[in-house]
Amino acid sequence: MPLTDTACRAAKGRESEYKLSDGGGLYLLVKPSGARLWNQAYRFSGKQKKLSHGAYPSVPLVEARRLRDEAKKLLASGVDPGANKKAAKLTAVISATNTFGGVAEEYLQRIEDEGAAASTITKNRWLLVDLAGPDLGARPIADITPAEILALLQRIERSGRRETARRLRSVIGTVFRLAVSTLRAEDDPTLLLRGALMAPKVQHRAAITDEKHLGALLVAIDAYDGWPTLRCALQFTALTFARPGEVRGATWAEIDAEEAIWRIDGARTKVRRPHDVPLSRQALDVLREVKEVARSTLVFPSIRSNARPPSENAMNAALRRMGFTQDEMTAHGFRAAASSILNERGFRPDVIEAALGHQDQNEIRRAYNRASYWQERIELMQAWSDCIDKLKRSP
Repeated sequence: MPLTDTACRAAKGRESEYKLSDGGGLYLLVKPSGARLWNQAYRFSGKQKKLSHGAYPSVPLVEARRLRDEAKKLLASGVDPGANKKAAKLTAVISATNTFGGVAEEYLQRIEDEGAAASTITKNRWLLVDLAGPDLGARPIADITPAEILALLQRIERSGRRETARRLRSVIGTVFRLAVSTLRAEDDPTLLLRGALMAPKVQHRAAITDEKHLGALLVAIDAYDGWPTLRCALQFTALTFARPGEVRGATWAEIDAEEAIWRIDGARTKVRRPHDVPLSRQALDVLREVKEVARSTLVFPSIRSNARPPSENAMNAALRRMGFTQDEMTAHGFRAAASSILNERGFRPDVIEAALGHQDQNEIRRAYNRASYWQERIELMQAWSDCIDKLKRSP
């Protein structure tokens, strides 16, 4: 006879456990303690098996019967309901433990182990932890939908940070692709969001490319009465037109004064490849001067500590003190100034690009250019330094 709720409620513990059958393999197992557990007996591949459906009364009789019927449907389709239940539990556990925040931390550790620059790691951590973390960090990564990510990105976009929103979409996608490759997510939902964000407003870094005005700036730098290492850093940046971050982090170990070469380690360059910079006579003079001013492994140590480089904004702040606004000139602007003036003066564009440290996408051409342009680059850098001297003397 099928069970009734009355019979289930009335079942009490005895000296030994016993069963109350409901039919179709479902039965209520009553323990000596009085606990009542729903079990289902079934056969699969010729073997007798048991499937648990929870405890009564948390799982009432009608729910236990529904679970029994679902299990019988799986059996009819050739699926072992017990194995299916274990797999579902395992998937739920993996989903709960493999959160977006957890996979993001794994990604950050990976890029650090692969030698990514500290600034790259810091920026990615800010995007993934500070921006995405509050919305996505605790969520199982396999459960996150494109709509959730879009809502986050559009909120950032509405605040005016279009480029930040686009970068965030990209790095979130990288985390999802790591999850997919390690079987913790089925797909990358950011792929569906391509084209969903507005294009960022292009903001070029301010640069003085007029020769007369650049000469006035260079004179102002020479007369700068602030910290001597900062003045030298600005002079060296103008002479080498290297990226400001590469100048700030320069070490004496990278400088070969005898060969007149600054060998920038690949871990510090934007393109993640070593970049050699020929040093002009004027650049070497700046290095000799700064070596007398500050004793440090860094060429241009911070004002506050010889063990640390200047802050990212130090050179720009010095330019502001000299009266040049952020709309007129930035430390990065020396690259544009050099490129513009050298191109106008007829120097070979490929040599200028190589001197700027821009990455050629063709690997064979890149290796060829690095070797074949070296002598021309030496001449270019000396010509640029001589040009700087002339600009400073111009009325």
